[in-house]
Amino acid sequence: MDRHLLNALSENARSSVADLARQVSMSAPAVRERILRLEQAGVIRGYRADIDPEGLGLPVAAWVRVRPGPGQLARIAELAQQTLQVSECHRVTGDDCFLLKVHAAGIAELEPVLDRFLLLGQTTTAVVVATVVAHRTPTPPD
Repeated sequence: MDRHLLNALSENARSSVADLARQVSMSAPAVRERILRLEQAGVIRGYRADIDPEGLGLPVAAWVRVRPGPGQLARIAELAQQTLQVSECHRVTGDDCFLLKVHAAGIAELEPVLDRFLLLGQTTTAVVVATVVAHRTPTPPD
């Protein structure tokens, strides 16, 4: 039942408790209680607006892998946090230590962002040409 509720919430986090209750065939008080329990357990971390970067004038998205130079690990993490064009930063395994998602108005505007990270290590960039699967809620196996 929690999965059905989470799927409904991920489709529209602004749904009322009454609407969610209808969708999952439960009473509104039971749905409210389950949502509260999921929030307290940390399964539901928050509610956010899904904002299209293109609508903000940032149609170019790129994934950037960063391999830090010696002693630069912490500085790259700090730089990622401070760089507004970085919408995601993940510490990963493998030759590269970081995977960043960067948004820019164009390729020319992407260059100075990459240059800041190049001062601290090597970068490999892949520009997104199409999104086949946008954000979706992970579903655990049965």
